[in-house]
Amino acid sequence: MFLLFLLKSSQVSDVEFSEAEEILIAMVYNLVGERWSLIAGRIPGRTAEEIEKYWTSRFSTSQ
Repeated sequence: MFLLFLLKSSQVSDVEFSEAEEILIAMVYNLVGERWSLIAGRIPGRTAEEIEKYWTSRFSTSQ
């Protein structure tokens, strides 16, 4: 998959998510929902906790 190539070829920061990571997170989230460990298993160098924190801070519905 092209997105995995982009993920492997880019530097993974401890804080920022690349555009390729954001797209992949959204795609996998749409398939499996809030199963953060499954999503993290598809993104090299990212933990379930990092992905959940990213998702909830970016797409939280509470105001």
